[in-house]
Amino acid sequence: MPEHARVTLRVNGEQHRLDLDTRTSLLDLLRERLRLTGAKKGCDHGQCGACTILLDGRRANACLLLAVALDGADVVTIEGVAENGALHSLQAAFVEHDAFQCGYCTPGQICSAVGMLAELERGWPSYVTEDVTAAPALERAEIRERMSGNICRCGAYPNIVAAIAEAGR
Repeated sequence: MPEHARVTLRVNGEQHRLDLDTRTSLLDLLRERLRLTGAKKGCDHGQCGACTILLDGRRANACLLLAVALDGADVVTIEGVAENGALHSLQAAFVEHDAFQCGYCTPGQICSAVGMLAELERGWPSYVTEDVTAAPALERAEIRERMSGNICRCGAYPNIVAAIAEAGR
């Protein structure tokens, strides 16, 4: 008989008190219980980034997280990134730059980009940051490195990078 636990999560600004099987991943909770299907199940191993969400303001792969370990956490999915009913600047830039083809990876790409821009604002260096004592610049190499955990099987990378660069300005 599976174990169950009570968990409280704030998802896209809404509080949820849930009784969960302790084996439930955050991704399965979002998709199957809360019907938030924007985060996609791509590889289910944390390698493709299709399930990327924001967890307490930082990007994370929802497929790798057990929901019971997140009691009290704040989760934002693609359904929650819009600002006052208008598209988030990254969503608008993705549309403007045609930064998707099939669209399967797009929710994870956008959530990852939101988190990535927040990392830049905090001054966090990446592997390609040349001067780790200075604030990292929003350059194409920096964007590509920071977004390397999100795979686009269609190959829309040039447009994705251009959209992120525009939204980050």
